[in-house]
Amino acid sequence: MEVGNLEGLEPVSPNGQYFSSDVITLSVLAVLEFEIPIDIESQTMSLLKNVFLPISPRFSSIMVENDGKKEWKRVEVKLEDHVNIPIFPSNLSPESYDEYLEEYLSKLSTERYPQGKPLWEVHVIKYPTSNAAGNIIFKFHHALGDGYSLMGALISTLQRADNPSLPLTFPSRQLSESKKRENFFVTKIFSSACNTISDIWWGISKTLKEDDLTPIKSSNDAIEFRPSTIATMTFSLDQLKSIKNKLGVVR
Repeated sequence: MEVGNLEGLEPVSPNGQYFSSDVITLSVLAVLEFEIPIDIESQTMSLLKNVFLPISPRFSSIMVENDGKKEWKRVEVKLEDHVNIPIFPSNLSPESYDEYLEEYLSKLSTERYPQGKPLWEVHVIKYPTSNAAGNIIFKFHHALGDGYSLMGALISTLQRADNPSLPLTFPSRQLSESKKRENFFVTKIFSSACNTISDIWWGISKTLKEDDLTPIKSSNDAIEFRPSTIATMTFSLDQLKSIKNKLGVVR
């Protein structure tokens, strides 16, 4: 790929270079569910142009190689080249479209990115599933960031339904300053002790026995070349709170 002026380029992080090798394709997939049918022109394009692209210069950059070093180069983004609208059979049940969506996600997770374009894609699913009237899938190359940071970037683009001029907020329990300091001190000591004991035991156990076979570490050859499957599971907030309480998580 030919590029123009290479001045002012920003270096790609070591993690970004690792995830952009010729032998690995690793993506982060995020799915936004909509309660109402999706209007492609007014919703998706407006969101991408006015809210999504300004979040990070990486969304408007391609990866180039200069003297053996990978760097980010800003380019002009053609949104229509990044938006995909798959066609599924018509007039099916929401349960059937659930299966089509999972199959589409599984296929999408292993596909490589086109050359010469920023490393992200948007896929608009206009068909109603069991949980939504429509879905928008964001696919990011892992070189752009990890799942946590990219999820935060997407959440920052959302607005409150009761007042679109305000950003999306989540309810939180307010603690007094003294209570916060007390909880932080106790939690930090307990967490440090548990982590130390856990790390020591993990190191000893790994030296004494072989690793167990798991879906990640299998005895089968060339498992990395086999098709992958993505499955979804829904947790209610009450279930998450129950898990949080059992684990003793304070944040």
